[in-house]
Amino acid sequence: MKRSEINAAITRAMAALQKENITLPAFASYTAEDWKKLGARCENAVSVMLGWDVTDFNSGDFLHKGCTLFTVRNGSKSGIGTPYAEKYLIFSDTPPQEIPLHFHFEKTEDIINRAGGVMCIELYNSTADGEIDYKNDVTFYTDGIKNVLPAGSVIEITTGNSITLTPGLYHRIFVKEGTGILIAGEVSSINDDTCDNRFATPTKRFCGIEEDEPIQYFLANEYDKI
Repeated sequence: MKRSEINAAITRAMAALQKENITLPAFASYTAEDWKKLGARCENAVSVMLGWDVTDFNSGDFLHKGCTLFTVRNGSKSGIGTPYAEKYLIFSDTPPQEIPLHFHFEKTEDIINRAGGVMCIELYNSTADGEIDYKNDVTFYTDGIKNVLPAGSVIEITTGNSITLTPGLYHRIFVKEGTGILIAGEVSSINDDTCDNRFATPTKRFCGIEEDEPIQYFLANEYDKI
């Protein structure tokens, strides 16, 4: 992705959150100088990758396969940070953006429609060797209610409602076209995007960046540039 795309995506996300009266922590708008002033005091936040995350999953097509995320809370197995993770995920609906089909090896997550458009989730089980199970029904929970649907079903989740995604459950998250920018919330066990994702089509979780303009907001995986 180009740095200009990343800067623009974060600016749009901040505007969408503000419109819904969702206020981010102060560090969402920290400059390099702000981070430098904190020095060693910010080591925990940096090590668990709090902050912005903009990715096109190396698709080269952020308008369709991409998402802007902000991690508010997170921890690590070593005990740093919190014993849970919390994020915001912002999707454009024109054209509709998506997070491609994947599952987590360890993380259990609740994905909540916080505001805006209709959230859609496509579901499949995974096989013992990690491939997509196209045959067997999928069992999952929405706000504590048990559901059983055929493989590949798409569940529409409106504002205030949620779905629980367990390890090994393949899911594709996207917004229903024309329903508005989607702000989803994620509350989960500890999040580690460096090793806990299995994509149906092999891809990189974090994208390469072409520096075509100055950095406005550092991403959570690039604090080493400060």
